[in-house]
Amino acid sequence: MTNPLLKDWTGQFALPPFAEISDDHFGPALERGMEEGRANIAAIAESADAPTFANTIDALERADATLDRVAGVFYNLAGADSTPAREALQREMAPKLSAYSSEITNNKALFARIEDLWSRRDNLDLTDEQARVLMLTRRGFVRSGAALEGAAADRLTEVKSRLATLGTRFSQNLLADERDWFMDLSEEDLTGLPDFVKEAARAAGKERDRPGPVVTLNRSLIVPFLQFSPRRDLREKAYEAWTARGANGGETDNRAIAAEILKLREERAELLGYDNFAAYKLETEMAGTSDAVRDLLMQVWHPARTAALSDMEHLARMAHADGITGPLEPWDWRYYAEKRRLELHDLDEAELKPFFQLDRMIEAQFAVANRLFGLEFAPLDIDAYHPDVRAWNVTRDGEHVAVFLGDYFARPSKRSGAWCSAMRSQSKLDGEVRPIVVNVCNFAHADPALLSYDDARTLFHEFGHALHQMLSDVTYQSVSGTSVARDFVELPSQLYEHWLDVPEVLTEFATHAETGAAMPDALRDRLLRAATYDMGFQTVEYVASALVDLAFHDGPAPADPMQKQAEVLENIGMPRAIRMRHATPHFAHVFSGDGYSSGYYSYMWSEVMDADAFAAFEEAGDPFDPDLAKKLEANILSVGGSADAADLYTRFRGRLPGVEALLKGRGLDDAA
Repeated sequence: MTNPLLKDWTGQFALPPFAEISDDHFGPALERGMEEGRANIAAIAESADAPTFANTIDALERADATLDRVAGVFYNLAGADSTPAREALQREMAPKLSAYSSEITNNKALFARIEDLWSRRDNLDLTDEQARVLMLTRRGFVRSGAALEGAAADRLTEVKSRLATLGTRFSQNLLADERDWFMDLSEEDLTGLPDFVKEAARAAGKERDRPGPVVTLNRSLIVPFLQFSPRRDLREKAYEAWTARGANGGETDNRAIAAEILKLREERAELLGYDNFAAYKLETEMAGTSDAVRDLLMQVWHPARTAALSDMEHLARMAHADGITGPLEPWDWRYYAEKRRLELHDLDEAELKPFFQLDRMIEAQFAVANRLFGLEFAPLDIDAYHPDVRAWNVTRDGEHVAVFLGDYFARPSKRSGAWCSAMRSQSKLDGEVRPIVVNVCNFAHADPALLSYDDARTLFHEFGHALHQMLSDVTYQSVSGTSVARDFVELPSQLYEHWLDVPEVLTEFATHAETGAAMPDALRDRLLRAATYDMGFQTVEYVASALVDLAFHDGPAPADPMQKQAEVLENIGMPRAIRMRHATPHFAHVFSGDGYSSGYYSYMWSEVMDADAFAAFEEAGDPFDPDLAKKLEANILSVGGSADAADLYTRFRGRLPGVEALLKGRGLDDAA
């Protein structure tokens, strides 16, 4: 029987034939992809022809076509709709794929051809994009150990393989903890909760075959529970379970895994000639050095901590008025912060939530993309990888741009959080290839599905990433879409969040789930005025995580990461009632792979730019200024990693920004 992953996908928009694919198909298809890749690499490396850009770099871009296609499906499904078979295959494939990658970068004949081209680069008559691809290709080989010899090269291969295995285990342990924990509630335990939280808890109970409602570790359920439940004992139990993910002992405990990962990363950096892993990792980022990262984070930390401590005093007084005699605890913060928001801004999450229907917010993100970039979104009737998944054909001026898949609801088979990925990336090397882009979120199931304001921001955030993929217009897949510096990749996503706050967007799309009425102007204005409410808390929990990540990698690897985490938090004066957003055992950004290692700061680095970039629209007096929208697409959204990130931003804005716009946007400028 033909493996559907290996045959030509001849259906609409060459989408994967999801209905035909079974778990048994993935392993053989991935193995076939590596076989074909090895043959293609050997043909390049062993060619008797002198190296040219076409027979070496272009050929490298094509070498893994089958593997890329199969992996694009498999790893999207492994994260969004896991099964035991998929988890087992992930564990099996992690070291194999790492070894395969090392085979390529350790191929001396191949690297010699790349070096030959590099030495003659000024005489090759390359386009700007080709010159960039050549530089990135060579740099990637060098940073992967291509210049190492003998025992050092062999050891680096072993280290990378072990890291791949450990990252997979870390992710799967975290998924298991999130999937397996829940807290049964009685109907009496729901007293004091808004209807939307009660309905979400009941739906979660049904999904897990429990006799009544439950609280799970899904953020869209546990956060509103912590905001509204008057039962302090239940808040504590839920909060401690949420923050203990990956640290519960037994087979799913991630603490020893994190320690081993950090030690191996240190060894990897030393083998490649770097002082530490942060120096290795940050070399290719906009920030460049750990000193630059720490400087930014501390510029934000001090005013954020000042604001958070002031807020903590207010919340503690509220708790004491309720008869709590001890200090304010982390499981108290959201509950009293919600009460204080109601006092200060006459703003109640239960009043707001009916105005943020998922379907209407999807319409809003599409409408903004239409006004800015002329994109149209038409629903597609396809068999996707899960019944929850929705699909749209994205067009502009009648021409196909992309297929967009939205997978919005939490389920036990999906890892937590929200993300954007591409099952197929844009390229033009062998004709126009348009992307298949996926947004994954974890909103609570309900009818209608209602979002918090933060959920709506998450929706817009991930769609900003999707636009970066969909509007990509480069030749080479290796630099398309979000293939950019890690501290630049969050710029399009965080920038897009700003359009949710545009009053006319809220007026048109924030309509009441029951009455259909538009959000009243007074409520909308109160919402926008409260946009920076509790920003001290939000900033402190984020920056603390970023500083711990940096400390893990900017020096000798700690033997005990938990002790190092505690030392960092003590040194910066972490407020006792706030915990870091991602404690080490569930810090998936940092330990599931190398993506955000030494790089969790990148959200804030990008925020410096997104605050400044949206200020350009504000200065123009029109959030939909057509000239600025064209400039944004031409200089950032369409060019991927085909040019240096700092150069791209400067082309758009005329200069690089300072931290001032970020502090103002977070309402922390007065505390600075």
